[in-house]
Amino acid sequence: MARLSFRIAARDGNSAARLGLMDTVHGPVETPAFMPVGTHGVVKSLTPQELRASGTSILLGNTYHLYLRPGHELIRDLGGLHRFMAWDGALLTDSGGFQVFSLASLRHVRDEGVDFRSHLDGSSHLLSPELSIEIQESLGSDIMMALDECPSQPSTYDTNLRAVERTTLWAERSLRARSSGSAALFGIVQGGLFEDLRRRHAAEIVSLGFDGHAIGGVSVGEPREEVRSVVAATASLLPEDRPRYLMGVGRPEELVEMIGHGIDLFDCVLPTRNARNGQLFTSRGTLSIKREEYARDPLPADPECDCPTCRDYSRAYLRHLFKSGEILSSRLNSIHNIHFYQSVMAQAREAIAQGRYGEFLTHFLSRLRRGEEAEARWSHETGP
Repeated sequence: MARLSFRIAARDGNSAARLGLMDTVHGPVETPAFMPVGTHGVVKSLTPQELRASGTSILLGNTYHLYLRPGHELIRDLGGLHRFMAWDGALLTDSGGFQVFSLASLRHVRDEGVDFRSHLDGSSHLLSPELSIEIQESLGSDIMMALDECPSQPSTYDTNLRAVERTTLWAERSLRARSSGSAALFGIVQGGLFEDLRRRHAAEIVSLGFDGHAIGGVSVGEPREEVRSVVAATASLLPEDRPRYLMGVGRPEELVEMIGHGIDLFDCVLPTRNARNGQLFTSRGTLSIKREEYARDPLPADPECDCPTCRDYSRAYLRHLFKSGEILSSRLNSIHNIHFYQSVMAQAREAIAQGRYGEFLTHFLSRLRRGEEAEARWSHETGP
């Protein structure tokens, strides 16, 4: 089959939200879609079966970490990442660039690529566009990402201009390096908070003929209002007939807002990372399960949720597990948070199909806001 096909099934009449179907070699993905992050070839503490049960159809794998351990050649020789981690759905892999750029003092950027030292053993490596594609093809990705330069924000105009120029250079090299007939390849638009750079770079990346496009550099320190403006402006410059992916965002309220700007794909570590720290995302805002308030609470984490955690366990028990340091705490909290995120995506898709996305967005944000205000009041009155 073709590397990737994408069609729009419905549009919202009052926003840029769209309902789509993305066909990959490993099955269909209904969009808007959220991709749980499997950094080391696993979404922390969860099995593929649990992810499928949550409504997950596509995962994100991490090129940098899998390159360093256990190595892309080993994964290739064992049948690819799908078989290695027993995941039969679609798989997107990042380029490894974000992780390398986050190393700061351990890396040096040049046109050839990024020289970096492994955070594991200090060994030296050069991550080039060609190596990034080689790794991702070895992993057997359904969707690969071109290597990009992602400067931290805020940063100067000149810093972002150099990142734009280098990212275009690397995008061209990534396309030339691709040899897989089945893996799609997405290009990434950079430009920081500078609208003229975003316009310029979107035009450059789109002209190269990628299978889809991503908006990068909007989850690295910018104020939320500026992120919203950048995403809205950039998404409108991307082709209607290709998937649009907003990298590294975010919280439930951010997802539903960005869907309204025409974004199709999201990824973020928040659902599982925050779950391990005792924070649950619910239809009424976040809930910090560690608080004394829940020590005798018989209610589920979210009375409106039908995930296994909410069906079978009370807030009191979840708090007990967390305070006791039990492994089951991370598992049950993660099951709930991933299920909640996928439920939000399903609700968003249904609202778009029914032509009522604006109503859904207003109602969703209003309920979250009231819940967050109540949690903040309780926290202020009682302390941790």
